[in-house]
Amino acid sequence: MFLVLRGLPALLEIGLLIFCLIEVIQTPADEIRGLAKGWWILLIVILPVVGGIAWLVAGRPVRPRDPGGWRTGSGFPEYQRSNRRAPLGPDDDADFLREIRMVNSEQEETLKAWEADLKRREAEQRRREADPEE
Repeated sequence: MFLVLRGLPALLEIGLLIFCLIEVIQTPADEIRGLAKGWWILLIVILPVVGGIAWLVAGRPVRPRDPGGWRTGSGFPEYQRSNRRAPLGPDDDADFLREIRMVNSEQEETLKAWEADLKRREAEQRRREADPEE
């Protein structure tokens, strides 16, 4: 129990350091108060506790508090918020289906040519086997 309590401050310090570093890195530079972004990162790395607390008090951007109400469009992708229709699936796209039919017909023609070539070779092979004197 004593060892757990003894390591708790170090664990809290590491947690504060990681939290503040991630928050500084993700915050746009024009929203940061006080120092420049690079200076905040340096301060938090060199003096983790002091720098982290300073970031939370003086560097973090002031964001308006959300009253908990629903904002228009929050949580939904743009195409669901607008009046535009959702993208069509491949089965509904006429150009895509036309391309697939064209590729299929090309493949069928290639297979028919291969089959004809194979039958011709097999017939030649049978002729050679039937008449070994040639």
